[in-house]
Amino acid sequence: MKIAKDTAVTVSMKVSDSKGLIVDDGKRPVSYLHGGYDNIFAKLEEALEGQEAGFQTTLALGVEDCFGAYDEALLQTMPKAEFPPGVKVGGQIQRLDHKGEPRYFFVTKIKGPVVMLDGNHPLAGKALNFTLKVLDVRAATAEEIAHQHVHGEHGHHH
Repeated sequence: MKIAKDTAVTVSMKVSDSKGLIVDDGKRPVSYLHGGYDNIFAKLEEALEGQEAGFQTTLALGVEDCFGAYDEALLQTMPKAEFPPGVKVGGQIQRLDHKGEPRYFFVTKIKGPVVMLDGNHPLAGKALNFTLKVLDVRAATAEEIAHQHVHGEHGHHH
């Protein structure tokens, strides 16, 4: 079966940064719903359109095609007195960003009475290289299409 809109696609996806540092070794397959559902980066979806199980490719994506530029406006501080108990450096908390939108922030440092937070994705500002292999393609179920993601072993679990 060819990859087209409303197919459930399972791929192995090895990811490295521009310096060759492995971000994901690709050993855990990933399943996504193909067809503009924003389950994977658009450039990856474009490269897979019309392909079948067994297809392999390597793609280099620029910062703008991955997690976007690093945004200094997403750096925040908060008083340690307001910080939820049990959250440590490396953990996440949800807060409003500079536009008033809810966003998850990573705790980057606790310095005296101040907690430093970063709302950027850890890979923001990085160009990434992808080595993809299509492992399986099948028709998506009506439920998967309604939910706009793949269910099951390598997809979303409810």
